Amino acid sequence: MAEKLHDYDPADALKTDEAVEVFLGDAFETGDARYIAKALGVVARAKGMTKIARETGLAREQLYKSLSEHGNPTLETTLAVLKAIGFELTGKRHAA
Repeated sequence: MAEKLHDYDPADALKTDEAVEVFLGDAFETGDARYIAKALGVVARAKGMTKIARETGLAREQLYKSLSEHGNPTLETTLAVLKAIGFELTGKRHAA
């Protein structure tokens, strides 16, 4: 008897702000803009894309597209989504 495989959605694991913080921190550490955009999309789905769209004033479809693996969100969109999920973008020096 073959076992049934299920798609894994990382959004399901992001139940707490602490989990979101670790998840986003790891994404930002990669320095990969597309990966960061996708990670923000995962968090937005975990928090509720409709809620995020309402809080940012952006269309859900635009958010799904911008925050996908092939998306390229503007800084304005990125900042609005971070604010809506209760986070902020901060700068810090990195070790040379």
